[in-house]
Amino acid sequence: MKAKVIFNPAAGNPAESALQLVELLRDLQAQQIESEVMLVQPEMNLSAIARRAVRGGAKWVIVSGGDGTIENVALGLVGSHATLGIIPTGTRNNLAASLGIPTDSIAAAVGLLRMGRRLQVDVGEMRQGRVSRLFLEAGAIGLASALYPSADDIQHGDIGKIGEFIATFLSHTPSEIRLRLDGSRREIVTNAHLVLIANMPYMGANFQIAPDIGFDDHRLDVFVYSNLSKLDLIGQAIQLTTGTSDARIQRYRARTVEIVTNPPMPVMADGVSLGEGPVTTTVRPRGLAVMAGAAQPAPSLDSAAVGAPAEPDA
Repeated sequence: MKAKVIFNPAAGNPAESALQLVELLRDLQAQQIESEVMLVQPEMNLSAIARRAVRGGAKWVIVSGGDGTIENVALGLVGSHATLGIIPTGTRNNLAASLGIPTDSIAAAVGLLRMGRRLQVDVGEMRQGRVSRLFLEAGAIGLASALYPSADDIQHGDIGKIGEFIATFLSHTPSEIRLRLDGSRREIVTNAHLVLIANMPYMGANFQIAPDIGFDDHRLDVFVYSNLSKLDLIGQAIQLTTGTSDARIQRYRARTVEIVTNPPMPVMADGVSLGEGPVTTTVRPRGLAVMAGAAQPAPSLDSAAVGAPAEPDA
């Protein structure tokens, strides 16, 4: 088995990266995986590198790093026949948590490359105006998108951004949300600070949006946080770390989601800002092949219902 290995020495705790790389190479060798290693450098276009690897005949691309590194490599593999292997060495490791990949042992994660499940997972795509972005975890419209830049900097040690975070939080106002699912004539209208469109259970700072989100069900899960104040949303964020839900949250499932907000709200896909304004989100079924861990419980509309029932066709 031959693989292109992309290793990010800046992920997680950079002081541990040298030992992590040695351990990774040793474990790959133990699994009889012949590796061609590339170290990530700042400003590299990892999606383009992954696409070139596929054009060069790579059938396996293994990436070791955090969610940002993994996502950028993965997006270069969407639609190809190559399989993504994930060795989580980042800060959050949401993708690994969603896919059942161990986050506390490089050897265990490498073992899944041989013994795990090869899945074809769905990929989301958000389009705002002329800008579009594929995503694996989730897209956000509203408060989460506005707060993310400063929150991400704070989590990576820049405590000087706390003032910016607080100012953004205090000044944010809700918008009128107009939502259409799968081209339906029915328009869902509400007021909210936040809409999340999830493809996987985890996002952000290891927030479990819901435990039963399916990443291979050919649908996106839409959460509309109606009738929740900003203080309510803080409480909800705390609850999300334990997977606890709030009955006021409306939840739907759909292949296509069209959202118009007034006033316009900021749009984000997997931490990447797409600007403000109307957004259309679609799912690409079975868009990416990836090695995963133990199977998660199959989602069902009945057990998944939160607030308003899920759309029958969604």
